[in-house]
Amino acid sequence: MTPRNYQLAELFDAVADAVPDRLALVAGERRLTFAQLQERARRFGNHLRDQGVGPGATVGIYARNRAEWIEAMLGAYAVRAVPVNVNFRYTDEELAYILDDADTVVLVVERGFLPILGKVRDRLPTLRHLCVLDDETDPVEVPDPSGAVSYEAALAAASAAPFIDGRSDDDRYILYTGGTTGMPKGVIWRHEDIFFAALGGNGFGGSPVTAPTEVVERIADEQTRMVTLIIAPMMHGAAQWVTCITLFGGGEVVLSTATHFDPHEIWSLVERERCNNVTLVGDAMARPLAEALGDGTVTHDTSSVAAIGSGGAIFSAAVKEQLRSHLPGVLIVDSFGASETGAGASQLDPSTGPRFPASEWTAVLDDELRPVVPGSGTVGRLARRGHIPVGYHKDEVKTASTFRTDADGVRWAVPGDHASIDEDGMITLLGRGSNCINSGGEKIYPEEVESALKRHPDVFDAVVLGVPDDRFTERVAAIVQPRPGRAPTVEELRVHCHTVIAGYKAPREVLLVETITRLATGKADYRWAREQLAAR
Repeated sequence: MTPRNYQLAELFDAVADAVPDRLALVAGERRLTFAQLQERARRFGNHLRDQGVGPGATVGIYARNRAEWIEAMLGAYAVRAVPVNVNFRYTDEELAYILDDADTVVLVVERGFLPILGKVRDRLPTLRHLCVLDDETDPVEVPDPSGAVSYEAALAAASAAPFIDGRSDDDRYILYTGGTTGMPKGVIWRHEDIFFAALGGNGFGGSPVTAPTEVVERIADEQTRMVTLIIAPMMHGAAQWVTCITLFGGGEVVLSTATHFDPHEIWSLVERERCNNVTLVGDAMARPLAEALGDGTVTHDTSSVAAIGSGGAIFSAAVKEQLRSHLPGVLIVDSFGASETGAGASQLDPSTGPRFPASEWTAVLDDELRPVVPGSGTVGRLARRGHIPVGYHKDEVKTASTFRTDADGVRWAVPGDHASIDEDGMITLLGRGSNCINSGGEKIYPEEVESALKRHPDVFDAVVLGVPDDRFTERVAAIVQPRPGRAPTVEELRVHCHTVIAGYKAPREVLLVETITRLATGKADYRWAREQLAAR
């Protein structure tokens, strides 16, 4: 078919029709060509229609990484429904909140999560249908709830016929942000806007797409196409975005379906599938992968790898250097972005920190939405214009504070990331303002201190936050996961930090832990960190 617009299922169908026999998805034991993935997505979409699900209705996906996650996502888009990402680590209260906030009408759910869902289902007035995915859970011990249907049975009974009526650039894409404070917010995008902001429409260094038909024209051949390993959970925006970028380019998605992160298993998967692109989330995934290449226990063939990229969290300089030492010649790519801005920028220099070039669409603005003068040293907030979201789902106050219009009538997304801009136009990302530490009037960004700590030879991982202080309002505290057999002291770490960052930024207290708990996305879990410090 010829794509008529930038609706995401429209684009996928066009690619699938162009290269039907090409391998599209590897997930565990499942291997699907584009034609097979398209058929299963269509069957799920038609099952939704059979259940009375219409355009704009929300379909929750409550599962770990598996082929059905991508099938359900594409199937929902196929019939103009809106898939919603559900964090599989949610407590029952968090689960109830997001499913209710999203007005979820259908939920695709792994059997192992049914007991948690059962605690809150009577509080979800809009939820009227469940599709159950089998996992390792015994169906006798956890049977299907009343009215639920097996996902596979649903697909078998549904039509595989295409449904293309009414597809529009204005169809909705919603991404719930986990955030670091408060409850998740649903960011609403138009399909056209998210395509250009995050799914490859801007060309990523090449020329931007100018017509939907160009997506098919730009499909890479078998020799040059992307074979992308996605390690991050599909509930994370970066995983969804890279999945779509790869599929829209005629590439192959290799989805890690492991329930526990084992770096040697990841490298074995890279070797087996000959992945040329590895996408992950920051140091939490990158450092164990780098360590595995140097621990001497197993030798992995990484010759297929051309690039390793991070989305959703920036690599520290120390981890970049470590990756480069084991993978010379491989591009180490930091991609900065947010649920409210899309994929903002990328930088390839492994020796620098979070610095990105300003562009036609990105800028550093002051509180009055005026551009910060380059080289002035003024700290402003990173902003993006052009293809940006509609707003937050059911939150007009938050929408008004994040998506703002300047004096010239230009609408900006300003999610709260603090930044400065140098004379050469390079933007230095400082950190999310909500996590900024105010110590004696000085602003300290946790990410900068974490990066400094990770350069210490005894430190494997670190999370930094501010804790109350009678004299300075807040002081810098760090939770550190040392390397095995190491126990660095507060003074040792302070002395080390003084060689990398200003002295007032160095941690004044350090808690050593065996393992740092992070969110499923790999981002810092500040709630857990505060609990650890409070307990001490």
